Amino acid sequence: MTLHDLEDTLPGLAGPGRAPDASGRRLAALVRRDQLEAVRRSVLTAIPVNMLLGLASVLVAFQAGNGRAGMIWYAASTGANLLRIGLCRAACPGLALTAAMPPDMAAEASRSVERHLRACTCTALLSGLVWAFLPLLCAGYTSPQTLFYLTITCGITAGAVTHGTAYARIPFSFILLPLLSVAFCLFAAGGFDRACLATCVLLYLAALSRTAFQSEAGFREASRLKNDATALARSRAEAQASANALVEEMRWRATHDDLTGLLNRAAFIQQAEPCLTTGTACLLLLDLDGFKSVNDVYGHQTGDRVLVEVARRLRATLPPGGLAARLGGDEFAVLYDPEATGLPYADLAAGLIAAVAQPFDGFDEGRLGVSIGVHAEPEPNLMAMLSCADEALYASKAAGRNRFRLFDMGLRDRLEMRWDLERDLSHALVENALEVWFQPIYALDARTLVGLEALVRWQHPRLGWIAPPDLIAAAAMAGLTESLLRFILDQVCRMMQILRAEGLGTVRVAMNVSPREMAQIPVDEIVIARLGALGLPPAQLEIEITEETALDLGAVQGKLQALSRAGIRVALDDFGIGYSSLSSLRQLRADRIKIDRSFVTGLSASDDKRGLVLAVLGLGNLLGLEVVAEGVESQEDLQTLQAMGCPFLQGYHLGRPMPVSTLEATLFANRTQAA
Repeated sequence: MTLHDLEDTLPGLAGPGRAPDASGRRLAALVRRDQLEAVRRSVLTAIPVNMLLGLASVLVAFQAGNGRAGMIWYAASTGANLLRIGLCRAACPGLALTAAMPPDMAAEASRSVERHLRACTCTALLSGLVWAFLPLLCAGYTSPQTLFYLTITCGITAGAVTHGTAYARIPFSFILLPLLSVAFCLFAAGGFDRACLATCVLLYLAALSRTAFQSEAGFREASRLKNDATALARSRAEAQASANALVEEMRWRATHDDLTGLLNRAAFIQQAEPCLTTGTACLLLLDLDGFKSVNDVYGHQTGDRVLVEVARRLRATLPPGGLAARLGGDEFAVLYDPEATGLPYADLAAGLIAAVAQPFDGFDEGRLGVSIGVHAEPEPNLMAMLSCADEALYASKAAGRNRFRLFDMGLRDRLEMRWDLERDLSHALVENALEVWFQPIYALDARTLVGLEALVRWQHPRLGWIAPPDLIAAAAMAGLTESLLRFILDQVCRMMQILRAEGLGTVRVAMNVSPREMAQIPVDEIVIARLGALGLPPAQLEIEITEETALDLGAVQGKLQALSRAGIRVALDDFGIGYSSLSSLRQLRADRIKIDRSFVTGLSASDDKRGLVLAVLGLGNLLGLEVVAEGVESQEDLQTLQAMGCPFLQGYHLGRPMPVSTLEATLFANRTQAA
């Protein structure tokens, strides 16, 4: 019986008409291994009995005067038995077969088991052949010792079947020749009683053979059930281990940043809160300087490698017991106890700056730096501490790269003011507490009104007049950027209607849009829709953007193109102090550039400033751009600009920003005077 024969006989291993799958073959091999183990044990148990019965047969042969033949026969039997014992004690690689063994090793182990079973079958057949010559000791079962030898033969064959339940071929091979020899001798001796006895011996052989194969089938089924149970238990254990590993991985992913392996924001907040109870915790917020240019120039893969390396350096610099996290983008956080570690925050901040400043593989030294905001005072919760450290970080970045700034009382006052602004701004928008003032822009003669610039103003009931940058920042933090834009746009549209009613439809009104507004909200859709709803000409509106917008052309270029196609003009404010290039002027769809006031104030007394202004005027003429000079503060500067031929002028010397009521009165007075 081969391995494939066994697979066909085992239930569930292979369906009709198809080969068994890998698990079925593995199970059949394990059953074969169990059979070999049982065979080796049973043979080693049965051989001593075999040798004792053989010895008894020799003694009877001596007593009957047939000692020489008995000794020869016993020597042959003992040789066969020693061969079987040696085979059962020999090493067999197949006995090491397990369900977890690799397929190639399992196949070799299975073949080893088959070879040993075949060898055991052959030695059993050899031993049976020796016992088939037992009739030589009793004259073919005709001597007076016949009954003894028949009893010995029946006993040893029955014992072979009793011990050989695991693998039927071995007991069958052993009993076949001795019992056929008995039947043959009895038939040869003649006589009715011997013929009947020979027939009974053949029936006895058939019964023993049937019992042997039935016993093997039962052994195989028991072995299959045992290995099935073992495999099921192992599968359940592996599934449980896999589930536990998955749970651990999910738990890790839920609390750590996938890229850097640091804590994520949620886990950092959760683990940091208990650390605040000591009252000596210090928080450092880090933001990389120059990281955006790394992404733009070298690609996001290089940017990811930089973040991983920064995280490694941060962990290496982190004091014992400290927490480190990546809060998002290129922003990191460190929380530690200066008193417990004996490390002042200034030393740690300096160490972090020095660590990040070390060269990175793949690009030039000094491209990357880090700004740090430090908060070392107790706060009621981590969120308040993060807000304070963020304010310090903002001040640090404003002062330059590779710096750290401690959150102090000055920053606390500024932060509390911003919180007040964020809290009160929504009510101010609803109650129309904000105002939009307008500053005039004049032609070269300094008398002809050609434009107005809208400037938002807010007089806070407690804080007084709020600077426009602070107002815009508060709107962004409060999520009111779009609401503020719509409010200013409505006031600008109202002014456009007033100008048209006054017969000044050619006077353009400009409104400022910050880079944050331009990037985050659909400025083009909002403006175009509002002008269309009011029936106002797009050419009368001008959108002023700062040079910072050029830093992220991809996010704003489509919106500026849409505004330009609709007929709305675009002006570039504060020209000369930011990030514009000749190519970005075209990509930003600029129609007008406004010379920053730092180049205009004191112009008459500075040769350098005059040279710069002349260069900008020449650039405007070359590119077909209108040029406006901001910050005209004195008569001398005005005369200098007029002498240079600057076409448009704006500044306090010509006209200050004024509320709508004052501007309407001024327009009415001018119209009356002209009449």
